[in-house]
Amino acid sequence: MPDPDGEFTRLWDTHYDDVLRYAARRVDHETARDIAAETFVVVWRRRGDIPPDRPFPWLLNVARNVLANEMRSHRRRARLWDRLRGDSARAPAADVASGLAEGSRVAAGLSRLSARDREVLQLIGWDGLDARDAATAVGCSVKTFSVRLHRARRRLSAALAEIDAADRPAPAAPPLQRSRQV
Repeated sequence: MPDPDGEFTRLWDTHYDDVLRYAARRVDHETARDIAAETFVVVWRRRGDIPPDRPFPWLLNVARNVLANEMRSHRRRARLWDRLRGDSARAPAADVASGLAEGSRVAAGLSRLSARDREVLQLIGWDGLDARDAATAVGCSVKTFSVRLHRARRRLSAALAEIDAADRPAPAAPPLQRSRQV
């Protein structure tokens, strides 16, 4: 008997691990598994909308939206718990880049960038998308994405230069010269 949803099954088999890795770079592993599963629930409901020629960028766009919804829910729950406990101070937001390469120069540079700049660079560098696919994933035109990518690269270069400058030892003071006595 033919599988009427064979395309969905192939999509799952081909891209589930990629979607899981995408989510795992942004949240803890357990939440990433939930994000990946929820992404495919949405894909199942919208399987008629899947572009047949390039489904992966579309999948990442869905995963990105599911992740954004999860992060909003998490922030709302945290605010509710804070109000219920009477806490007014909130913990700092988790740094996405620190989990990727703790202590490395690139992680430090990425941590200085906005979430939007990090996302653009990660789609190209870590998810291996080209500008067209990455633009689809973030929901903008290719030209807009290319401008964002150019600016994000420039900002990352500046951040890395600052890190390098801070790591360089201070120049040694010139030796004191004694005055000659005649």
